Amino acid sequence: MSMFPLAKSLLISLCLCASGAMAVSLDDLSNQDATSGLKAALEKGAVSAVGKLGVPNGFLNNEKVKIQLPPILEKARPVMKMTGRGEQLDELVVAMNHAAEAAVPMAKPLLLDAIHSMSVADAKQILTGGDTSVTDFFRAKTSAPLTQKFLPIVKKITDRADLSAKYNGAMSQVSKLGVARQQATVEDYVTQRALDGLYTMIAEEEKAIRRDPIGTGSKIISKVFGALH
Repeated sequence: MSMFPLAKSLLISLCLCASGAMAVSLDDLSNQDATSGLKAALEKGAVSAVGKLGVPNGFLNNEKVKIQLPPILEKARPVMKMTGRGEQLDELVVAMNHAAEAAVPMAKPLLLDAIHSMSVADAKQILTGGDTSVTDFFRAKTSAPLTQKFLPIVKKITDRADLSAKYNGAMSQVSKLGVARQQATVEDYVTQRALDGLYTMIAEEEKAIRRDPIGTGSKIISKVFGALH
């Protein structure tokens, strides 16, 4: 089933609302243009996000996605420093971020699969959605399977680095201080934060594409997303 009669009309409607003068240029968009433009933008955003995070210190050196201590541990940091355990918390942060960066490359095939299976309804939502509709698409399509993919990878790394022991030890100290009890395993925590970081970076890429489609260097992305301005 061809998606463009719907996609094209949506594009035209969107831009007619903003400026009637845009309708002529949008009318030149072909069936393949709309489909290819959307998929190219999705792929560019996904591949770029994975490429930036799935490298050494990809999380640790990026304040937007850096995995911090769980709030209950962060709250207890001053007291733990006083008891000589502050270094343990710093090591925990570094190890958690390295575990996340190791898992993220596994996201690429699932993200690309989501793009290839994009439906007419998906395209409509992306075209009529807000500035994060691409990110919302990926989150809806890939969050559950990525959790299953990430979890064993993160656990393997946390086990090898004895991260569970460090995490549990820190939580135990916090519990003794009466701050809180442990609520999740370290691999669960890191997996969720890794996913949050991935979608955050996809959102950043999406905003950049929408803001400056010509700057992507892709003619088809420029043509389709430029028409939405």
